[in-house]
Amino acid sequence: MKERFETFTVLINRISRNIRKIKNQEMAEYNLRSSHISCLYYLYSTEGLTATDLCERCEEDKATISRVLDYLETNGYLTCNSKNVKRYKSPLILTDKGLTVAKKIADKIDGVLEEISVGLTEEERISFYRSLSIISESLEAVSKNGEK
Repeated sequence: MKERFETFTVLINRISRNIRKIKNQEMAEYNLRSSHISCLYYLYSTEGLTATDLCERCEEDKATISRVLDYLETNGYLTCNSKNVKRYKSPLILTDKGLTVAKKIADKIDGVLEEISVGLTEEERISFYRSLSIISESLEAVSKNGEK
């Protein structure tokens, strides 16, 4: 059991660290951090998302998304044109600068996914993601039970 725990946690941590490292390496030239990447990617791939939508998709809290969006807006990557609705519920729009960077992010993500899928069959990939989902849901349930 101890070996299973060590293998699981080491591999998950290594995957997470490598994802952050790839994000940071790719975006250093734009002065962006790992936390900005997901927001730009989702805004690029799904039109009309709000800050609330990004919280759900990025699995981040409202404060973190607010800081990320403030940075991206201040630095010319996105804009929020709606004045009629609360800002948090307003659709966010990528600027030309944001579109350029977000396209590069999407292309990089596609390339990385292709590269890491080389050694897997389609069935293995589907099974792997299904297993990850089960593990994620199980860990979430365990963590919620611990909050009682």
